[in-house]
Amino acid sequence: MYVLVVKVLIISIYKNFKHGRFLLTRSSISESKRQQIETIMNQSIKKILDFPITKIIIGIIVPFSLFVVIQNFVLKPIFYSIIQDKSIAVPIIHCLSFLVLLAAYYYLFRFYEKRKITELSIKYLPKEMFGGFFFGFFTISLVIFILYLLGYYQAISISTAHYPIKFFTLLMFAAIVEDLFHRGLIVRVCENWLGTHLTIVIAMLVELQQHIFNPNNNLFSLSLYLIWGFTMGMMFIYTKRIWLPFFFHLGWNFSQPFYGSNLSGLNDMGSIIQSEFNGPELLTGTVYGIENSIITLSFLLFIGIVLYYRAKKEGKIIKGKLFTR
Repeated sequence: MYVLVVKVLIISIYKNFKHGRFLLTRSSISESKRQQIETIMNQSIKKILDFPITKIIIGIIVPFSLFVVIQNFVLKPIFYSIIQDKSIAVPIIHCLSFLVLLAAYYYLFRFYEKRKITELSIKYLPKEMFGGFFFGFFTISLVIFILYLLGYYQAISISTAHYPIKFFTLLMFAAIVEDLFHRGLIVRVCENWLGTHLTIVIAMLVELQQHIFNPNNNLFSLSLYLIWGFTMGMMFIYTKRIWLPFFFHLGWNFSQPFYGSNLSGLNDMGSIIQSEFNGPELLTGTVYGIENSIITLSFLLFIGIVLYYRAKKEGKIIKGKLFTR
């Protein structure tokens, strides 16, 4: 009887032990599969986040959304409440918005890509700031001088009363939005992905779609956007920083109302020199502004071509990761 009981106990223990091992093994397999699934999911998420188009979308939405929230719910309520004169408050808001946008971009990509944000490096900032602004201003000034010699430009008077400081800070903010996202983000990401040549085409098309609905557009202004996208893209490709294109852009945009010209089809951006343009629209740029002149377009294209060949000579034209696999 006892022997029978012992046998039953031994058989029961054996079965329970065997079943326990099976459950343990099955549990181990389930945990292994779970970890494998998690790894695959993490890799898939990483691939999506590392995909260039995803980077561009996140790189635009996050900094711009943060800027909109801070400007409208923090800066404007504060400064409009403590400074009643909007001609003073608005430029301050523009300048702080400028810094917010740069900071948001900087910290996003420090966290996102875990790298030094070299496109915002200030190592050569003084050189690129003064050189870029002067170069942009000088290019338009040269066109004005040629028109003056031809008798197509006449200065009437000079007054700063028609150019409040908010116009300059608005130009500054508009330029940083375009150059940060178009050059610092889209051109940078696309060049690493697709190479320099395809990126130049993309830069031109991005510029075209950005300005295609500007007032007083015509065939020459559409050509301007393409050439502008090429030349500004080359400024970033050559320096790998946004400062040269940004300050060139700022000098270029400031110089046009400075000389009394419309700016990109807009006639309400103020002026410092009150003037008259009389001559062929091909040379004076029509109501769109002096940047639409065939002379201006030629200078701008020349700058872009020079930068392209310098970049090529110095080995800065790259193939792109998509074509090096």
